[in-house]
Amino acid sequence: MIASAPGRVNLIGEHTDYNGGPVLPVAVERRTAVAARAADRWLLVSDAEPGVLDVVIDAPMPRGWTDYVVAVVRELRSLGAAPAGAEIAVATTLPIGAGLSSSAALTVALAKALSLLAGRRLSPAQVVEVAFRAEYHQVGVRCGRMDQTVAAHGEPRTALLFDAATGALRRVPFPGRLWVIETGVSHRLTGGALNQRRRECEEALAFCREWRPALQHLAQLSPSDLPEMERRLPPPLVPRVRHVVTETARTRLAANALATRDLSRLGQLLVQSHGSLRDDYQSTSSEADFIVDCALEHGAYGARLTGAGWGGAVVLLAPQDREARIVAEIGGDFAARFGRHPSMWSTRASGGVRRETVPA
Repeated sequence: MIASAPGRVNLIGEHTDYNGGPVLPVAVERRTAVAARAADRWLLVSDAEPGVLDVVIDAPMPRGWTDYVVAVVRELRSLGAAPAGAEIAVATTLPIGAGLSSSAALTVALAKALSLLAGRRLSPAQVVEVAFRAEYHQVGVRCGRMDQTVAAHGEPRTALLFDAATGALRRVPFPGRLWVIETGVSHRLTGGALNQRRRECEEALAFCREWRPALQHLAQLSPSDLPEMERRLPPPLVPRVRHVVTETARTRLAANALATRDLSRLGQLLVQSHGSLRDDYQSTSSEADFIVDCALEHGAYGARLTGAGWGGAVVLLAPQDREARIVAEIGGDFAARFGRHPSMWSTRASGGVRRETVPA
């Protein structure tokens, strides 16, 4: 069985999904493919590193990429949807650690391929849940469900407005092209930064419930609640909540701007989002900040860090007739500043997970 799943670019809505807010991602054209055949043990091979790895599913995780395979198998077992063993080959065109959800592409593709190998056809919702639980509960990444959802439900020429609190999906036409500019700074999500931010948000929610007992998520707060929140919360938590609240509002405005093809307004919202990530959530990097500044200087509609942050990539929206020149100028400026050329590529919105066939 062979299955593939896409990475994603999140247009806007960063760190809102695990706070009960909306996100606006698109599935990218670059994908991760998993080929699996039945065996009496678990053997893994990847185009990312040499050699064949022999993995024991019930043993402690070695803290590498194979953890994601082990995690998916464990979750599939709980559904009775895992084969007894398999030889698995993984190949990807996604950059690793660039904030483009390579981990969700892997876990969603694995869930699809291995469940089919076991003779089970999981629904898209079940695939999402297996992949999410694998990453969150098994590997220990305190993520939301955005990445797995877009990897399973992505459609060509479409962005997804996904409401994390309700699970509602609204498809927004997006026939255009995005540019991805990699900062060259890799991030590691199982480390301290992302998990620390999530703990801070959970702590802030507990404080907020003292005056809003029915509050379920930080994203339920409105901008008009911010003055009261600032009076009541410990100062270190205030900017974290401010980002979640303002980003929630920006994301809904961005979906409407995209629906009406107001790309100029969408670009403005992207820039505001990046400023909030830089100043309130403190998750950007000097490389990402520089790329965003250059994009505006050279005439882009807007740009922002995409993905969890602390490295990763910047998503850029530019006028179609000038995008090649703008991207080239950003690359030259970046090389002059950092002494290396960034990896830059474009994508259109693509489809979600699918079973693949190989010609005989």
